[in-house]
Amino acid sequence: MPMPFHLAIPVRDLASAREFYGGLLGCPEGRSSAAWVDFDFFGHQLVCHVAGPAPGMRAAAATSPVDGHDVPVPHFGIVLEMPAWEALAARLRDARCRFVIEPHVRFRGQPGEQATMFLTDPSGNALEFKAFRDIAGRLFAK
Repeated sequence: MPMPFHLAIPVRDLASAREFYGGLLGCPEGRSSAAWVDFDFFGHQLVCHVAGPAPGMRAAAATSPVDGHDVPVPHFGIVLEMPAWEALAARLRDARCRFVIEPHVRFRGQPGEQATMFLTDPSGNALEFKAFRDIAGRLFAK
């Protein structure tokens, strides 16, 4: 198993971060203070710091065209096993989540075929969740 990554992101407040990451996404909460909270983001450490938007982060009308969609840049996320991705997509749809890019399969029939979806947290941080039917053979396929 690869080593977990650590990512720190700005959030406007901890209550909305806890509701989104802990409640909606189901990420267990770790350590916290009055100014930050750690989440177990699918086995990785995500630290939400009350800092407001990072410079240039929210004017994030920056996008990159990918397979017919405007992908928000910057963004972060996780590659899940397909059943976990499907369950998360269903949970987010049931919660009436507002997607930036709806759950779908992109690069159909190509080496990098993948299921993907994009959404933003309450502070405007863009997230991508993706999955491959054959992650070992397709994640970095050309």
